[in-house]
Amino acid sequence: MTEQQPRMNVESFNLDHRAVAAPYVRLADRKELPAGDVIVKYDVRFAQPNTAHLEMPVVHSLEHLFAEKSRNHSDRVLDFSPMGCQTGFYLMLSGDPAEEDVLDLVEATLTDITDATEVPAANEVQCGWGANHTLTGAQDAARAFLAERARWTQVFA
Repeated sequence: MTEQQPRMNVESFNLDHRAVAAPYVRLADRKELPAGDVIVKYDVRFAQPNTAHLEMPVVHSLEHLFAEKSRNHSDRVLDFSPMGCQTGFYLMLSGDPAEEDVLDLVEATLTDITDATEVPAANEVQCGWGANHTLTGAQDAARAFLAERARWTQVFA
Protein backbone atom coordinates (compact mmCIF):
# COMPACT_ATOMS: atom_id res chain seq x y z
CA MET A 1 0.00 0.00 0.00
CA THR A 2 1.40 3.40 -0.87
CA GLU A 3 1.34 6.20 1.69
CA GLN A 4 -1.29 8.17 -0.27
CA GLN A 5 -3.94 5.46 -0.12
CA PRO A 6 -6.34 5.42 2.84
CA ARG A 7 -6.64 2.30 4.98
CA MET A 8 -9.47 0.15 3.59
CA ASN A 9 -11.93 -2.09 5.45
CA VAL A 10 -11.10 -5.09 3.24
CA GLU A 11 -7.76 -6.64 4.19
CA SER A 12 -6.73 -7.55 0.65
CA PHE A 13 -7.27 -3.95 -0.52
CA ASN A 14 -4.45 -2.96 1.86
CA LEU A 15 -2.06 -5.53 0.36
CA ASP A 16 0.37 -4.16 -2.22
CA HIS A 17 -0.35 -6.60 -5.03
CA ARG A 18 2.80 -5.44 -6.83
CA ALA A 19 4.99 -6.78 -4.01
CA VAL A 20 3.68 -10.34 -3.75
CA ALA A 21 5.14 -13.35 -5.56
CA ALA A 22 2.56 -16.01 -6.39
CA PRO A 23 2.03 -18.83 -5.78
CA TYR A 24 1.65 -18.61 -2.01
CA VAL A 25 -0.58 -19.38 0.95
CA ARG A 26 -0.99 -16.45 3.35
CA LEU A 27 -3.03 -15.86 6.48
CA ALA A 28 -5.19 -12.93 5.40
CA ASP A 29 -7.50 -12.54 8.40
CA ARG A 30 -8.34 -13.91 11.82
CA LYS A 31 -11.59 -13.11 13.57
CA GLU A 32 -12.57 -14.01 17.09
CA LEU A 33 -16.36 -14.08 17.35
CA PRO A 34 -18.26 -12.87 20.44
CA ALA A 35 -18.68 -16.43 21.76
CA GLY A 36 -14.92 -17.04 21.40
CA ASP A 37 -15.02 -19.06 18.18
CA VAL A 38 -12.24 -18.26 15.74
CA ILE A 39 -12.44 -18.06 11.94
CA VAL A 40 -9.31 -17.71 9.80
CA LYS A 41 -9.11 -16.75 6.14
CA TYR A 42 -6.19 -17.77 3.94
CA ASP A 43 -5.24 -16.20 0.62
CA VAL A 44 -4.39 -19.13 -1.67
CA ARG A 45 -2.84 -17.28 -4.59
CA PHE A 46 -2.34 -19.24 -7.82
CA ALA A 47 -1.43 -16.47 -10.28
CA GLN A 48 0.68 -13.34 -10.08
CA PRO A 49 -1.64 -10.33 -9.63
CA ASN A 50 -1.89 -7.96 -12.58
CA THR A 51 0.33 -10.27 -14.65
CA ALA A 52 -1.57 -13.54 -14.97
CA HIS A 53 -4.94 -15.03 -14.07
CA LEU A 54 -6.85 -18.29 -14.16
CA GLU A 55 -9.51 -18.66 -16.83
CA MET A 56 -13.05 -18.84 -15.44
CA PRO A 57 -13.67 -22.54 -16.24
CA VAL A 58 -10.44 -23.33 -14.33
CA VAL A 59 -11.50 -21.14 -11.38
CA HIS A 60 -14.95 -22.71 -11.38
CA SER A 61 -13.63 -26.27 -11.48
CA LEU A 62 -10.99 -25.64 -8.80
CA GLU A 63 -13.71 -24.15 -6.61
CA HIS A 64 -15.90 -27.26 -6.96
CA LEU A 65 -13.03 -29.71 -6.58
CA PHE A 66 -11.36 -28.02 -3.62
CA ALA A 67 -14.64 -27.37 -1.80
CA GLU A 68 -15.62 -31.03 -2.10
CA LYS A 69 -12.27 -32.75 -1.62
CA SER A 70 -10.85 -30.56 1.17
CA ARG A 71 -13.61 -31.71 3.48
CA ASN A 72 -12.22 -35.26 3.22
CA HIS A 73 -9.10 -33.96 5.01
CA SER A 74 -10.49 -31.51 7.57
CA ASP A 75 -13.72 -30.71 9.35
CA ARG A 76 -12.46 -27.12 9.77
CA VAL A 77 -13.22 -26.11 6.16
CA LEU A 78 -15.99 -23.50 6.03
CA ASP A 79 -15.58 -22.19 2.50
CA PHE A 80 -13.32 -22.02 -0.53
CA SER A 81 -14.23 -18.96 -2.60
CA PRO A 82 -12.71 -17.58 -5.78
CA MET A 83 -11.30 -14.06 -5.96
CA GLY A 84 -12.99 -11.86 -8.52
CA CYS A 85 -9.59 -11.02 -10.03
CA GLN A 86 -9.21 -14.71 -10.93
CA THR A 87 -5.77 -14.98 -9.32
CA GLY A 88 -6.68 -17.18 -6.36
CA PHE A 89 -9.10 -18.21 -3.65
CA TYR A 90 -9.97 -17.57 -0.03
CA LEU A 91 -9.91 -20.63 2.19
CA MET A 92 -11.94 -20.08 5.36
CA LEU A 93 -11.43 -22.39 8.32
CA SER A 94 -12.86 -22.67 11.80
CA GLY A 95 -10.54 -22.60 14.76
CA ASP A 96 -6.93 -21.55 14.69
CA PRO A 97 -5.01 -24.34 12.91
CA ALA A 98 -1.24 -24.29 12.74
CA GLU A 99 0.13 -22.92 9.47
CA GLU A 100 1.74 -26.27 8.61
CA ASP A 101 -1.64 -27.99 9.03
CA VAL A 102 -3.19 -25.52 6.58
CA LEU A 103 -0.37 -26.09 4.09
CA ASP A 104 -0.79 -29.86 4.47
CA LEU A 105 -4.55 -29.49 3.85
CA VAL A 106 -3.93 -27.47 0.68
CA GLU A 107 -1.32 -29.96 -0.52
CA ALA A 108 -3.49 -33.02 0.15
CA THR A 109 -6.49 -31.44 -1.54
CA LEU A 110 -4.57 -30.33 -4.62
CA THR A 111 -3.06 -33.80 -4.88
CA ASP A 112 -6.60 -35.23 -4.82
CA ILE A 113 -7.53 -32.80 -7.60
CA THR A 114 -4.69 -34.06 -9.79
CA ASP A 115 -6.11 -37.59 -9.39
CA ALA A 116 -9.77 -36.66 -9.93
CA THR A 117 -11.77 -38.25 -12.73
CA GLU A 118 -14.52 -35.61 -12.79
CA VAL A 119 -15.49 -32.22 -11.42
CA PRO A 120 -18.07 -32.76 -8.68
CA ALA A 121 -21.51 -31.23 -9.20
CA ALA A 122 -20.64 -30.00 -12.71
CA ASN A 123 -24.15 -30.35 -14.04
CA GLU A 124 -27.31 -28.28 -14.45
CA VAL A 125 -28.97 -29.74 -11.37
CA GLN A 126 -26.20 -28.93 -8.87
CA CYS A 127 -24.51 -25.91 -10.46
CA GLY A 128 -25.64 -22.60 -11.87
CA TRP A 129 -23.38 -22.94 -14.91
CA GLY A 130 -22.69 -26.65 -15.16
CA ALA A 131 -21.13 -26.43 -18.62
CA ASN A 132 -18.45 -23.93 -17.49
CA HIS A 133 -15.87 -26.43 -16.20
CA THR A 134 -12.53 -27.96 -17.17
CA LEU A 135 -11.11 -30.87 -15.22
CA THR A 136 -7.81 -30.81 -17.14
CA GLY A 137 -7.45 -27.05 -16.62
CA ALA A 138 -8.02 -27.42 -12.87
CA GLN A 139 -5.55 -30.30 -12.74
CA ASP A 140 -2.91 -28.33 -14.62
CA ALA A 141 -3.32 -25.40 -12.20
CA ALA A 142 -3.16 -27.77 -9.19
CA ARG A 143 0.02 -29.40 -10.53
CA ALA A 144 1.67 -26.01 -11.12
CA PHE A 145 0.78 -24.88 -7.59
CA LEU A 146 2.03 -28.15 -6.07
CA ALA A 147 5.32 -27.85 -7.97
CA GLU A 148 6.04 -24.66 -5.98
CA ARG A 149 5.24 -26.21 -2.55
CA ALA A 150 8.64 -25.27 -1.11
CA ARG A 151 7.90 -21.55 -1.49
CA TRP A 152 4.24 -21.30 -0.49
CA THR A 153 5.10 -19.37 2.68
CA GLN A 154 7.19 -16.79 0.81
CA VAL A 155 4.54 -14.19 0.06
CA PHE A 156 6.73 -11.28 -1.01
CA ALA A 157 9.36 -11.21 -3.75
